[in-house]
Amino acid sequence: MKFVDEATMRVQAGDGGNGCVSFRREKFIPFGGPDGGDGGAGGSVWLEADENLNTLVDFRHQRIFRAQRGQDGRGKQMTGRSGEDRVIRVPVGTMVINQDTRELIGDLIDHGQRLKVAQGGRGGRGNINFKSSVNRAPRRSTPGTPGDDRELHFELKLLADVGLLGFPNAGKSTFIRAVSAATPRVADYPFTTLHPHLGVVRIEAHRSFVIADIPGLIEGAAEGAGLGLQFLKHVSRTRLLLHLVDIAPIDGSDPVPQVRAIEAELRQYDPALMDKPRWLLLNKADLLATEDRQQRAQDIVQALEWQAPWFVISAVSREGTREVCLAAQSYFDEERSRQLEVSSPDIRLDPRFADRDE
Repeated sequence: MKFVDEATMRVQAGDGGNGCVSFRREKFIPFGGPDGGDGGAGGSVWLEADENLNTLVDFRHQRIFRAQRGQDGRGKQMTGRSGEDRVIRVPVGTMVINQDTRELIGDLIDHGQRLKVAQGGRGGRGNINFKSSVNRAPRRSTPGTPGDDRELHFELKLLADVGLLGFPNAGKSTFIRAVSAATPRVADYPFTTLHPHLGVVRIEAHRSFVIADIPGLIEGAAEGAGLGLQFLKHVSRTRLLLHLVDIAPIDGSDPVPQVRAIEAELRQYDPALMDKPRWLLLNKADLLATEDRQQRAQDIVQALEWQAPWFVISAVSREGTREVCLAAQSYFDEERSRQLEVSSPDIRLDPRFADRDE
């Protein structure tokens, strides 16, 4: 299935049903009075996050979604039936934006979370509501109000624990294939990866995390060069960034400027991305002699003045990839423990029930 992370659609809530003008007519009751019922409410349009979906491609084929109109009121004080709501399933991580005002309506980040994007119209009032002591036979009713009609823009931001950064051909796709069951295309030319891939890294039972392979970035990505502008947004939801860099490029270039270039793009797109934890993975170590790897890595780390964790790996031979995954899982476990400590209430024993020495 094609990965689509942006889509535009129109939602139309149902109009309310009209109120009814009617009078009671029965045998031996010549002047029964008004009995026109109210119209039913129009159906609303809801969005529901579904973890089983991972693309917005369905909205490329259907762009208009309508809810049901409310039924008109009827005689004998019968209220019209309300229109059924329309529920649209979207992937978890979908941002909903008003296309006209560019206002953020909501962000669906949890499975089953629902968001009302178009309110159904109210039903009109029947003539029984206008009966009074001075107007015993009102011939007045009100129409139902129209439902909301909106143009919406969807943006899907992947929900992943780990995001992979790096220049094209840095080995990101090879890395995610080595540590998970994901199978992105791998080739020896730039921009092999044209859309993000998700993979689940399973350390052991009940211990796993999700990793996202983001298409390669180039200089100017934050301004729209290459594919970077389309996929930099996926990095914003990750909890940990793994920055892959070729430890010894074939063309003899220096890896340090490449790292600096990616940092500049992150800073330009969203300065908050630079505050995210980011680890350095010096990839393709298998191309160097064993005795040269650590020295080469030390030179790069010192030139970058790198303070965060760093690893020397080979995604092709899977050398060092297990250590990276174990370290990432430990990081998430510690982070989860800290959150539980912060969120857990401070339970103090009531002194009235404390043990007392007899």
